[in-house]
Amino acid sequence: MKAAEEEEDDEFSEVEPDAVPPEVRAWLTSTFTRGPSGARKAGGDDISGKPKFRSVANAIRAGIFVERICRRPSASAFLNYPPSVTRQLKRIDDWDFDVFGLNVASDGSPLKYLGYELFTRYGILNKYKISSGTLIAFLNGMEAGYAKYNNPYHNSSHAADVTQTVHYLLFQCGLMNWLSDLEIFGTLLAAMIHDFEHTGTTNNFHVMSNSGVALLYNDRAVLENHHISAAFRLCHDGENSNIFKNMTREEYRELRALVIEMVLATDMSFHFQQVKQMRSTISLPDSRVEKAKVLSLALHSCDISHPSKPWNLHHIWTLRLMEEFFRQGDLENDLGLPYSPLCDRNTTHVADAQLSFIDFIVEPTMNLLGDVLTKILTPSNPDGATESAALSSPSSTSLTSGASHQVIPEAIEVTSVPETERKQKESQVKEATSEDTPGKNRKETKGVASQRSNVGGYARKVRQVYYRNLMENEPALCKSFGRAAGFSQMCQLLTSP
Repeated sequence: MKAAEEEEDDEFSEVEPDAVPPEVRAWLTSTFTRGPSGARKAGGDDISGKPKFRSVANAIRAGIFVERICRRPSASAFLNYPPSVTRQLKRIDDWDFDVFGLNVASDGSPLKYLGYELFTRYGILNKYKISSGTLIAFLNGMEAGYAKYNNPYHNSSHAADVTQTVHYLLFQCGLMNWLSDLEIFGTLLAAMIHDFEHTGTTNNFHVMSNSGVALLYNDRAVLENHHISAAFRLCHDGENSNIFKNMTREEYRELRALVIEMVLATDMSFHFQQVKQMRSTISLPDSRVEKAKVLSLALHSCDISHPSKPWNLHHIWTLRLMEEFFRQGDLENDLGLPYSPLCDRNTTHVADAQLSFIDFIVEPTMNLLGDVLTKILTPSNPDGATESAALSSPSSTSLTSGASHQVIPEAIEVTSVPETERKQKESQVKEATSEDTPGKNRKETKGVASQRSNVGGYARKVRQVYYRNLMENEPALCKSFGRAAGFSQMCQLLTSP
């Protein structure tokens, strides 16, 4: 425990004292590191104790990616989309998807429609025998829980945004081909529930105020434990919203274990430990990367990804998050508690906070995620073995980085599938995108990784955009740095080709 805390402290020891304002440094320390009462995970690394990794190459050979994303649901699985929602969902596969537009189009229920669309697209309803009514009841419960505290930031729009970003990693980056149907289900579900019934205050606030949830969870991952518990309780307390009722006991236990591990990993106090462990793992030539760890990093990255989105989206998220912080500060003042870092609306410099957040948290995390995805999904055939030989290699219970049997084409074309099966799958694609299918905007898939992207690059690009727009649109905030000349020089350096 002590060693882990020392490792986290080391992350800041390398930062020059003048590089980060004191209040921002205090926020980074209090949010992204753990104190003596911080959450600790117990037990082994494996989420179920049994092998879960299947040969990705065999999945490609079978054309499973086409089946999953284009599987046509039964007629009973349809939810009527308002035309405005359908228009917004046309860009569900894009990194710059506008969740705020979907929120308006859906009359404040973005998670309901986005969650329904993704569960349908990935064939989860059919695979796990979830009726349309049950899923809708569950999603309505999700919307109600996210609206419980009327948060500016931690609401259903944030949940929908994170879920859509996870979908981008699954679909556009090809991560879905590395996963079983159950793991895809668990990954999307974890994204949907990861902030369920969020109180709009931080874990530290709950601990300092001795709140009921802090007492219930013994000051450890207070909110994250509540998100998980409340979401599963929603299913089990109401038969109409129990999306697990037709799963086998084994399926349910495996899914629940994965969801718990992923959501607990969104506790920001685990950030540096999580990043350092994954960086160390992938740096070894023959390292084995556990699925649950990769998926946890993916969800955590998506949770903090709004600075890597276009400026118009990121700027809104920033204003909403700061308002939520300020509301907590107002509450702390009323309770006679000291202000948490960045929660005093009269003294906090938003630009300082965001630039430090991007520099020290977002960019390193997104770059690491890009490295992880590259390592597990990029073709690796150092011995010159043929692809057919790699495809016939046996399955592995964990991913060996660089192993020849884990070859995955960077853009998996439909032609990877045998001719007769290819025609059948193409027919399914055409049928799934027909006029009478809700969400008919679904693109005809060229391949799971048809728009393969280096996710880490987004953080570098967005920092350039953020700096540029900050100077052009918010000069007052820029001046608050007290070092405008150096700031401008940095912008020119970063924005140069």
